[in-house]
Amino acid sequence: MQANSETTSEDAQGGAAMSVLLIDDDRELCRMLAEYLAPEGFKITAVHDGDEGLYQLGRHHFDLIVLDVMLPRLSGLDVLRQLRQKVTTPVLMLTARGEEVDRVVGLELGADDYLPKPFNPRELVARMRAILRRSLMLEPQAGRRDHIDVGPVSLHFSSRTASVRGQTVNLTGVEFRVLEVLMQQVEA
Repeated sequence: MQANSETTSEDAQGGAAMSVLLIDDDRELCRMLAEYLAPEGFKITAVHDGDEGLYQLGRHHFDLIVLDVMLPRLSGLDVLRQLRQKVTTPVLMLTARGEEVDRVVGLELGADDYLPKPFNPRELVARMRAILRRSLMLEPQAGRRDHIDVGPVSLHFSSRTASVRGQTVNLTGVEFRVLEVLMQQVEA
């Protein structure tokens, strides 16, 4: 299998572009977003169904995933469930399903943000950059340890997992960040 479109670029400072997997069945929207996002410093790989998205995630590293909810064959929520079992890559849900219940379900399943269609491309870029800033702040850096232990609770940064007395606890991206901040405050 092969991704249907890919656009490469460098960021404004000449550094490597951030790699984004765009999973949306609207081919025209994917083409327009790839054209808009390339000069903004994003390398876009666009695929048009959930199965292909999961396939690409198994083959390549992405810094961010932009995921539509209404996809052929495998819904975006099913894709999100499956990818959360394998990767911690930040996910921005981009969809026409903007009702509150849909947003809550997406966030509870592990999405980092939710932007309903139609949307302003500048807002999309701002949200993508905000998600990436937050995720990069949480990545272990040279000299920084990979976990925090406070009492029976352990938090592991590289795998973005938490455990209590050795039992894994499933957390959304937001819950993980909140727990990290709280544990760092207790530890300080």
